Amino acid sequence: MIAIVGGGIAGLAAAYRLRQAGREVRVYEAAEAVGGLAGTYETAGDPIERYYHHLSKSEERIVELIDELGLGPDLQWPIGKNAYYMDGTVYPLDTPWEIAAYPYLSVYDTFRLGMLVLGVDMRGGIPSPGAYEDLTAYEDVPIEDFVREHTTDGVYENFFEPLLEAKFGERKTEVSAAWLLGRVRFRGERDLLRGEPLGYLDGGFGRLIDALVDAIGEEHVVTGTRVTAVEVDDSVQSITVEGAESGTREVEAVIVATMPDVLADLTGYESDVSFQGTVCSVVSMDEPLTDTYWLNIGDEAPFGALIEHTNFVDPEHYGGEHLLYVPKYVQSMDDPLWEQTDSEIESTWLAGIESLFPDFDREAINWIETSRNRRTAPVYERGYLETVIPFDLQAAVGEGVYYAGMASRAQYPERSLDGGVVAGETVADLVLAQE
Repeated sequence: MIAIVGGGIAGLAAAYRLRQAGREVRVYEAAEAVGGLAGTYETAGDPIERYYHHLSKSEERIVELIDELGLGPDLQWPIGKNAYYMDGTVYPLDTPWEIAAYPYLSVYDTFRLGMLVLGVDMRGGIPSPGAYEDLTAYEDVPIEDFVREHTTDGVYENFFEPLLEAKFGERKTEVSAAWLLGRVRFRGERDLLRGEPLGYLDGGFGRLIDALVDAIGEEHVVTGTRVTAVEVDDSVQSITVEGAESGTREVEAVIVATMPDVLADLTGYESDVSFQGTVCSVVSMDEPLTDTYWLNIGDEAPFGALIEHTNFVDPEHYGGEHLLYVPKYVQSMDDPLWEQTDSEIESTWLAGIESLFPDFDREAINWIETSRNRRTAPVYERGYLETVIPFDLQAAVGEGVYYAGMASRAQYPERSLDGGVVAGETVADLVLAQE
């Protein structure tokens, strides 16, 4: 039997691949439901993810998996409109003419930013296409140094710096240019006349989780059960579990498909990958706040962005509710926001929204739900590739121990649902190759 620790998308993808090959698997999820960060809230219509999710066109494997599971016709690609809130004004930034009209960038700033997005190095005035293909060449380069050298001071100060502050806070100086270039590539496909198409599954990504469980077989997935020990003697021998199913079971392999701290507790393998947490609320309203999906905030606010899901997916899917994500990345558990109660956080959010949009009406709110997680994304520090955890841990831990969590190579240079699928399937293939 192959034990899989963690019932998020990586663990379920690994189990699905192994079940397709006829292998006996058991997925152990400590929470009461599988899905991990793709867990949901109920609405007046379809469920909504606790943390915002969408697909970029570069995420190819997950699209293939959705097709395999019979959900392909339900995967839609609406335009996710983007804008920047600066000095009290919302500036759309989807089309070339909207970007050209953005008053905080000069014509030359806009040109250099456009060349960077297209992957063209313009230093010295001579175009060098494809200069940024090898991300590893920029692993040790600070983002600020890179942007100022490869574009302009104005592009850094008036475009990237507020975004980096929202994403990484005080740790923004530690992040590598490789992450930024990977992020640009990850989100690079655009319709020049409309903006960026983003993928969303009708009914939410919870349907993908459900389809994976059905394909694996519910009898092979155990929730409310934590793996507390892994016995390794040159090779993996057994696991100990506690919860809805308790005891010790012999195993032929163990796949840890969760965070590195769980891997460390179970095997002693320590990871140097740093993580940041997230506090994220979903606000249900009777009316929209804006006409934008993703609103980056350049002004001072307690959150880094406002993500209005129902400007991306029609509110009819949610019984007419207008749904707004209000998130903030947290770099330390000492952050005062992290220590607030849900009620205090929600008051902080609403006061922040009112400061940006004075006409915002609290009476239009139906409900607010808040989630928080200590580890939602790695901090892609300079030299990050030296810290990723190998898929096969035979050399470091013992034969038959594998890792498919968020600190794997599949989640570089940006975490994604697709990366989770790739990690799970890669490890499953390694297990199968041992036959």
